[in-house]
Amino acid sequence: MPSPADLSAAELLQAYRTRALSPVEVVEAVIARIERCEPQLKALYAYDPETARAAAKASEARWMKGQALPLDGVPGTIKENIATRGTPMPVGTAARDLSPMPEDAPVAARLGEAGFVMLAKTTMPDYGMLSSGLSSFHELARNPWDVTKNPGGSSAGAGAAGAAGYGPLHVGTDIGGSIRLPAGWCGLVGLKPSFGRVPIDPSYYGRVAGPMTRTVTDTALMMREISKPDARDGMSLPPQAIDWLSLEMDVKGLRIGLQLDPGIGIPVEPETRAAIEAAGRAFAAAGAIVEEAPAFMTRAMLDGLDDFWRQRAWAEIGALPTEKQGKVLSYIFAWANVGESLSGLRVYNGMSQMLAIKQAALKQSAPFDFVLSPVAPVPAFPADYASPIDDPREPFEHIVFTLPANMSDQPSIAVPAAMTAGGLPIGLQITGRRFDDLGVLQLARAWERLRPPLPAYPGAGA
Repeated sequence: MPSPADLSAAELLQAYRTRALSPVEVVEAVIARIERCEPQLKALYAYDPETARAAAKASEARWMKGQALPLDGVPGTIKENIATRGTPMPVGTAARDLSPMPEDAPVAARLGEAGFVMLAKTTMPDYGMLSSGLSSFHELARNPWDVTKNPGGSSAGAGAAGAAGYGPLHVGTDIGGSIRLPAGWCGLVGLKPSFGRVPIDPSYYGRVAGPMTRTVTDTALMMREISKPDARDGMSLPPQAIDWLSLEMDVKGLRIGLQLDPGIGIPVEPETRAAIEAAGRAFAAAGAIVEEAPAFMTRAMLDGLDDFWRQRAWAEIGALPTEKQGKVLSYIFAWANVGESLSGLRVYNGMSQMLAIKQAALKQSAPFDFVLSPVAPVPAFPADYASPIDDPREPFEHIVFTLPANMSDQPSIAVPAAMTAGGLPIGLQITGRRFDDLGVLQLARAWERLRPPLPAYPGAGA
């Protein structure tokens, strides 16, 4: 039998119902996995096994009394930049003061109310502005499939933790691909929900929190809880009754766009292209109408948003005392410092590109029910790189497939598609119409059934 650390949340909940396993046994198995893998992976921050053990015992008692909560006893992690009461939140940088957070952010609160057992927070790069596990505060996070490779970011530790079996449920955040990129590079399912679907605090344009799991069903289980309302997010959507576990979909007749060219950025490497083309053929064989989706990203869009995000970052970093500025990751400092010299007009024009990207993305996807694309144009890159190019002058050439959905409010999911010849995961991205989060999950579940078998996760069974 597989180790309890490798069971899905759905499997664990069923095992708890039948008394085949207890939350105490499962949490001990996950702690053992962490103790074996964490010295190499460096995925965790604020790891607290004793509190997790106590929570598992309390969960076991509720199951025995028939008072179980929706996710009772299921273990996992929460990204470091999602506040949890009593834990400092450095947002990946050594430049921040380590003051304990006064309360749980909405996602952490909803998971706690559902009986989730949090083992740790997960690591991230400075200010969440890298697709990498590189940080001035946290140790370098690594990819479990190949520890010489990067897990991606900014939800770097969450990607590594999910692939290594640190429990089945993990939470990331995403403003340009920070859930989907590490999910794709670590072989996970990673959902960027529609903007506002999951309440967050603080909220910001394009920023979302979402699940990172090994299965679509587990992602749906998490969405059932974390999409519940919270008044602290003034940009959240009105509550909507969604049957998150209604995951069956007949793909026959669906109009699906296949996008292999984003318009700019790093060229899609051959194995990635072949894997996404194969996914398109599989959906066509199942009865979907698959057609080419045109490129729409432009250099003006990407560079304009880069200008705006540099200035946004410099507004915080530039206000720090000189000694604290010196603690910021050098790549991030070099990237953000350019913002100091940008004119107001240039920054305004850059910010305007958010709307330009939104309009172009919605126009491109309008003829289709869903659009398929790579998550990233290349597989995982060296562990100590800040990005696939590793040059702050070209910071966003790899997010050209993921970024548009953040600007357009559309739900978008990474789901494992295939493996490279070298044994690295390739992610398929499925983007749906605005607010059709359930449809995206349903098509991702259909893909899980259509795709060829994938290898076991690294370390599985131990």
